[in-house]
Amino acid sequence: MNGSIAALGAGLASVGAGIGIGLVGYGAMMGIARQPEMAGKIQVNMLIAGALMEGVALFALIVCIMAK
Repeated sequence: MNGSIAALGAGLASVGAGIGIGLVGYGAMMGIARQPEMAGKIQVNMLIAGALMEGVALFALIVCIMAK
């Protein structure tokens, strides 16, 4: 029972990270489409936000694995 709850938590963490990164990418592409001259700054901020989301998702996966 405990392993299935950990697997559910790991799945939710992965789905949440995927949705978050998708939204960041969508927002960045919309921003670049509106202001192409700001593409460099937008891409840097997009990568930083994506890395932070991946870090949180990885932490959640580790917690789920350890709870197993």
